[in-house]
Amino acid sequence: MQSLVQKLLLQCEPEKSHDFTINWLNKTQHTPLKWMYSTTTVKKPVTVAGITFDNPVGLAAGLDKNGDCIDAFAQMGFGFVEIGTVTPRPQAGNPKPRLFRIPEKQAIINRMGFNNKGVDHLVEQVKTAQFKGPIGINIGKNKDTEDEKALDDYLICLNKVYPYASYVTINISSPNTPGLRNLQYGAALDALLAGLKAAQETLTQTHGKYVPLFIKIAPDLSDDEVTSIAASLINSKMDGVIATNTTLSREQVKGLLHGDETGGLSGSVLTDMSLNVTKKLSAALDRAIPIIGVGGIDSPETAKARLDAGASLVQVYSSFIYQGPSLVNRIVKAL
Repeated sequence: MQSLVQKLLLQCEPEKSHDFTINWLNKTQHTPLKWMYSTTTVKKPVTVAGITFDNPVGLAAGLDKNGDCIDAFAQMGFGFVEIGTVTPRPQAGNPKPRLFRIPEKQAIINRMGFNNKGVDHLVEQVKTAQFKGPIGINIGKNKDTEDEKALDDYLICLNKVYPYASYVTINISSPNTPGLRNLQYGAALDALLAGLKAAQETLTQTHGKYVPLFIKIAPDLSDDEVTSIAASLINSKMDGVIATNTTLSREQVKGLLHGDETGGLSGSVLTDMSLNVTKKLSAALDRAIPIIGVGGIDSPETAKARLDAGASLVQVYSSFIYQGPSLVNRIVKAL
């Protein structure tokens, strides 16, 4: 049944297929129809940043932007679910079409632009979720917020999600919000991390619990940039890093239909690039903070390679779109 549904959805226009799936999962996740995608979660516990995960395979941010289907995705065997990216105010995102499949490479290009219903809506969904495992919340800034005021947007979101998140991811690496990736470098990154860390300390006292902060970085980084980012993360005492987001490179999809669309490229074409960043990051961090590996993880073999490269956990997204929920258990069982 899952295979049939998967094939049908892949025949539809990508964003319509996505919207249909999210709406259907939202409506069925607490009904008997959940049998169509539910599976028994394979237990392979791992503790990272003080959080215990039932297994090391999670859903990457971007698929459930508003937290509408937390329980549905949890029922597919994920050890953890990351929702978002969410912004302080709702925003429509970029003009359509903005999502493109490249099936020959099991790849996706998106220029969604942080389309979401706003942080208040997401918080309400987390409050009502039945899933007891770790929920990561990925936060970003609104498109019309000036770069120099980006910290304000992150702090608004952090304050609102902190009581309900297992960890919070700071997205500074999406290529679809102008200027966002500039926050990954030098003084701008240090200032952002300092502000976030100060807020975390205050929130820990207010709520009586410590919620780890992870930073999500791009794959399009030089060796020097990776080293610099690692130093900033260590100096600011960040709790973890997620490597990586989507790429701006088109080398792997050159000449293919939709291969020249603007936006972030993800999927199997990202495997080597993301793996290399993970290796370099792991060496630079020297185990000071944990890494979550994401990008091109499309099989048990690529998942294991990411863990061997220094990641403690992995996440899937594009390969999940092409292969369906069975991918999750195949990876977990092989690890």
